Amino acid sequence: MDKVAQPPPHKFYTTEEVAAMLHLHVQTVRTLILKKRLGAIKIGIEWRVSEEDFTEFIRENRNK
Repeated sequence: MDKVAQPPPHKFYTTEEVAAMLHLHVQTVRTLILKKRLGAIKIGIEWRVSEEDFTEFIRENRNK
């Protein structure tokens, strides 16, 4: 039987983890998500931020 190639696993962060990394309140992270400034997906009632969305948010909001 042939093995099916699996896509690489994606890393997802909880809103609490993102808040801790950015030194923000969890509600601030949720507001950024709801205002579509930070990409996220909703799984059940919880939001998850992919590592790619987190990196993009940092890149777009850094001081140049």
